[in-house]
Amino acid sequence: MARNRVRKGRPLDGWLVIDKPTGMTSTAVVSIVKRAFNAQKVGHGGTLDPLATGLLPIALGAATKTVPYIMDGTKKYHFTLKMGEARDSDDADGTVTATSDVRPSDDQLRQATVNLTGDIMQVPPVFSALKIAGERAYDMAREGRPPELPPRPARVDRFELIDRPDADHAVFEVESGKGVYMRSLARDVALACGTVGHIAVLRRLRVGPFTEADAISLDKIVASAEESPASPELLRPVSTALADIPALALMPDEAALIRHGQALGLMDFIGRIPETGPDDVVRMMDGEAVLGLGRLEDGWLKPVRLL
Repeated sequence: MARNRVRKGRPLDGWLVIDKPTGMTSTAVVSIVKRAFNAQKVGHGGTLDPLATGLLPIALGAATKTVPYIMDGTKKYHFTLKMGEARDSDDADGTVTATSDVRPSDDQLRQATVNLTGDIMQVPPVFSALKIAGERAYDMAREGRPPELPPRPARVDRFELIDRPDADHAVFEVESGKGVYMRSLARDVALACGTVGHIAVLRRLRVGPFTEADAISLDKIVASAEESPASPELLRPVSTALADIPALALMPDEAALIRHGQALGLMDFIGRIPETGPDDVVRMMDGEAVLGLGRLEDGWLKPVRLL
């Protein structure tokens, strides 16, 4: 007779926003957090490259259900472009593949950012986690078989030159949606200006509702777990990840029906429906508690994710 598998660790629910140090993979940070909290289930809300620093939201327990909504949120980055060298990874960790003596002016860089803002088509870096016929692109690249990656739609909401320390370097601030590669933006800005370049420094400043004010250093988490597992008081509520989603207040009887997976007619919500677009997701509220997420479509409120 098969036994139910018992998951090891504590059943913790919530979000932890780590200020990731450079030189570490996102997976390594997740492993450290899992050990520090002795948590059953842990994931992250959007990979950061090893070179990058900044916000890495870590989801524990029920918070893993809200990861897609964090990953869909707006991201904010600062990156430093080093001009004159192309690298196979499009960042400072890679091998030099081309050089150029061309150094564009500030105006040329600004014009390039204009052309790379809005809905664009972007070729991902060959050192990325994208799968090609079942293989990771970065594995193929490391084996000397870099794949030809087709351009993909990307949304860049803001792309600005904010500093020019010297002729070789330029610092940019970017706000973007899901799946935009900063390494590709850096590479493409340089190419648009008739030179080559790569990212020398990259920092993520915002992910959805999370900002630098929410971040905790990894050292603090490790130190707090030296004698006993890290305190759950360090975690933010699961619902924090949904703060940017419009709220819809439910009556107790409506909340009870939603909990059982029933759709409700929108006529009952006249005057309570928040301003949303067609087929948008709303945050369903049972008093002060977040019940889950629902979609407004075809005259109905349909539960899509209950917490």
